[in-house]
Amino acid sequence: MNDAFQTELLSTAPGLLLAMPDLDDPNFQKTVVLMLEHTKEGALGLVINRETPIRVADIFETLDLVWHGQENAHVWNGGPVMREIGWILHEPTDAIAGAEVVPGIQLATTPDKMKVLAKDPPHQMRFLLGAAGWGPGQLEDELAQGAWMTADASADLIFNTPPDHMWDAAFRLLGIDPTLLVRVDGIH
Repeated sequence: MNDAFQTELLSTAPGLLLAMPDLDDPNFQKTVVLMLEHTKEGALGLVINRETPIRVADIFETLDLVWHGQENAHVWNGGPVMREIGWILHEPTDAIAGAEVVPGIQLATTPDKMKVLAKDPPHQMRFLLGAAGWGPGQLEDELAQGAWMTADASADLIFNTPPDHMWDAAFRLLGIDPTLLVRVDGIH
């Protein structure tokens, strides 16, 4: 792999990975992944379009925290690895200084920040369990095989697009009609 190609691939974070139709892994079919980190040591992201039936209030209760947000707020499946780790994507708030992932989206992971967000949750917020992870060179190989398309991330797409429409909407923002994508050979 030449250096220019590798440098380009390392720029996937922050940004989105969009699963191509050939990606047969059930953990990633039609997923949209918000990339948090991508270095030569590996990559880490959060699947952002898979809501679970688990209520945020139930998760926070197991942490001895009281959830003061919407009663029907659900946990999102952030990916198949690190299932015991919680992540909160949220709009900027004066209550805490979160790490900005992309403009309009901050990330909170510490118990102290989760406690503040549970008490006074911002309007736009997602609680995720788990993550998507790749070892050294693994994501580069998958990108080279055509398993993923890259795109820019935006708060509007992540917070204001229904999860079952997000994959399609992300492709359309790139000017690609996903119904015209041809399935070639399954990539695992």
